Amino acid sequence: MIPNSSATSDRSHIQDHQLIDNSEQRPDKPEEACGVFGIYAPEEDVAKLSYFGLYALQHRGQESAGIATFDDSQLYLHKDMGLVNQVFSEDILQGLTGKLAVGHTRYSTTGSSHKANAQPAVVDTRLGKIALAHNGNLVNTIELRDELIKSHFNLVTTTDSEMIAFAIAEAVNNGSDWVNGTIEALHRCKGAFSLALATPEGVMGVRDPLGIRPLVLGTLDSNPTRYVLASETCAFDIIGAEYQRDVQPGELVWITEGGLSSYHWSQEPQKKLCIFEMIYFARPDSIVHNESLYTYRLGLGRQLAIESNVDADIVFGVPDSGVPAAIGFSQISGVRYAEGLIKNRYVGRTFIQPTQHMRESGIKMKLNPLKDVLEGQRIVIVDDSIVRGTTSKKLVKALRDAGAVEVHMRISSPPVTHPCFYGIDTDTQEQLIAATKSVQEIAQQIAVDSLAYLSWEGMLKATGEDTNNFCSACFTGDYPVTIPEQIKGSKLMLEKAKV
Repeated sequence: MIPNSSATSDRSHIQDHQLIDNSEQRPDKPEEACGVFGIYAPEEDVAKLSYFGLYALQHRGQESAGIATFDDSQLYLHKDMGLVNQVFSEDILQGLTGKLAVGHTRYSTTGSSHKANAQPAVVDTRLGKIALAHNGNLVNTIELRDELIKSHFNLVTTTDSEMIAFAIAEAVNNGSDWVNGTIEALHRCKGAFSLALATPEGVMGVRDPLGIRPLVLGTLDSNPTRYVLASETCAFDIIGAEYQRDVQPGELVWITEGGLSSYHWSQEPQKKLCIFEMIYFARPDSIVHNESLYTYRLGLGRQLAIESNVDADIVFGVPDSGVPAAIGFSQISGVRYAEGLIKNRYVGRTFIQPTQHMRESGIKMKLNPLKDVLEGQRIVIVDDSIVRGTTSKKLVKALRDAGAVEVHMRISSPPVTHPCFYGIDTDTQEQLIAATKSVQEIAQQIAVDSLAYLSWEGMLKATGEDTNNFCSACFTGDYPVTIPEQIKGSKLMLEKAKV
């Protein structure tokens, strides 16, 4: 392992090229930005614990992965394109020594799918290096980038994450310590950001003032001197850590050999957790608001059955995220639950392009209908969302080809009508099918016998929480952080602003 360097190999360059080629084959779903992980645990193998933490967070991003560790003032870094288990080996992890670490697994919504944009982002300061892992999106990138360039910072990536790191470096270089310098930089950032940061002295965890993206805090072996940060609690389960609490909106936690300190750096914190974390993004075994997301998704399905039951023979979900809602729908509707689709869980992990014939066959690459279950049946298929409608149309055709005589689709969220600017890839508004078509028109386009979405009120009711505690801008257009006019009309403009 070479200190302070990312891996280079012919394989990584080939994967980088092929990942770009695969962009047209991405799922017809909202895509999460990334997962972050941080750990302070002297005398533990922090690199290997970070590896397994990222492994549990792999669903949040599959384009690149990285881990940075500090051994006193020496930084060790490895990051590359690919899945966590492709990027790291035992030999690589053994070279990542130290008592603290941060890690990242990425799906790019800012910048492009290039190795240079893999995280953690590392920059130099007068106090030493800082390694930053970021989940979210800033909405003031044009302004912040201009400010940093005027301050003579040489931005080498196309990500807003690097901008945050340089903003911290600027404050530290002007005389601030790690905590005050970071807080000074955070006040320059607008948008969604959950951060795990490593310095020679300790690890920080940060959430934006609205808490749009998640971040949780735990301890290793219930030891109050060994702390863990992660995007979701499932990363704690895999390494035997114990969940303590969420990092609060507008909070910075600073973990050093002296223990944990908390700073509420924002004067106007609110709770606006992204509702899609509840519906789709986070793993069903992760805990939010003291219950598993599996339980919440069951509730979505139950509410969906109350609002839009239908006379049918069987109900099943689109694997995997639609399954809990389908079970909940069955419990209330009385429609028998069955498995109608089998998912190929690894087809999306290949860098090999499908043939033209395979592309034309469409959905069967990832989902294969069970003909003996579907033949002659009136079916209800439950999914968590429809974005462009392209996958839904192929899926309905595959179900009819397998013998279903009626296909009724139920969606366990409201229609997605607005793009997200806070770290979710939801396409431009023009590409969102529900932004331009009525429910009846969508039903006709995807060729179902009936289509119904869960109501916005029903979606929030199922949380059991204050309905004001969530960001649901993708359903309503009510953005909790103001989007500058020059980027509000088009996601494409946002992407161009960050290149």
